[in-house]
Amino acid sequence: MTRGLVLPAARAPVAVTEFAIPEPGPGQVLVKVEACGICHSDLFISGLEKLPLAPVVLGHEGIGRVAKLGAGVASLAPGDRVGITYLASTCGECEWCLTGRERFCPRQTNSGYNSPGALAGYASVPAQHLARVPEGLSAAEAAPLCCAGWTAYRAVQEAALTEGAGIGIFGMGGLGHLAVQYARQAHLRVAAVDVSEHKLTLAREVGAEITVMADNAGRTLQKEHGGMDAAVVLTASTAAIGQALRSLKRCGTLVLVGLARATFEMPVMDTVIKGIRIRGSALGTPQDLEAVFRLAVTGAVRPHIERHALDEAPALLEKMHRGELVGRAVIEF
Repeated sequence: MTRGLVLPAARAPVAVTEFAIPEPGPGQVLVKVEACGICHSDLFISGLEKLPLAPVVLGHEGIGRVAKLGAGVASLAPGDRVGITYLASTCGECEWCLTGRERFCPRQTNSGYNSPGALAGYASVPAQHLARVPEGLSAAEAAPLCCAGWTAYRAVQEAALTEGAGIGIFGMGGLGHLAVQYARQAHLRVAAVDVSEHKLTLAREVGAEITVMADNAGRTLQKEHGGMDAAVVLTASTAAIGQALRSLKRCGTLVLVGLARATFEMPVMDTVIKGIRIRGSALGTPQDLEAVFRLAVTGAVRPHIERHALDEAPALLEKMHRGELVGRAVIEF
């Protein structure tokens, strides 16, 4: 038997549940999970009105070792160290899969959503997109890189800035404090924005040159710092999107990452006249994830983590909902 964090039904309370260790099916491997981060997407999924799979084990930032191979798996061996990400499987045939953009495959399955997730002692998962995880990082340090690090790195890349340009990072949670570090590695001038002074303190510690409270952040960044060449919104707050848009210089880029159910009214005239570019950014490429792990192994970028036991997971989701988590909460098994 094993235990995991299970969402039993749409909008039902999550629960730590005991269940039989799953057998890996064809194309799958059984992973003995050592650590898994808790992501805002877990909270988002737990609040959906309908679920494609229920009950479902949550989690998509899992680090562990391959324990058993399913039929047809030749790319891995027992004992291999792997990372479980949100991208569980893809079709391999569509135009997005064939051009290195698997994360946009319309037939994808996702860990902790429509495929079993990694917040469990054992997880049976598709082998197709498991990441190779280097030694030199603890499982707890490596886990957030499988989503928070991967997604934050790609979001900074999507901004497509040259050295010395200014970038605003809106939201200093699990992704934000890593995005600051990736932006600094790219030699960008970094402004961090959040509603919490405590989180802005962490932003300064990891390299943000400018820190601004969220209220009127757009005006502050324009008037006091000359505006931003790009703004990356990592929070689900539509208010943050408005502030980020107002922070941009002419011909600036707005990169949206945070999952929000609400809609945002875009100021069309300003967007057109100023030549603003708006991009959505989800996950990243396999090469991005390799870069994220490489930067972590060298010590150039490291996640700020809080280590917890599985039984604390339901309370941690509540803390995340209230915006009280700093950095990334990681469950260790």
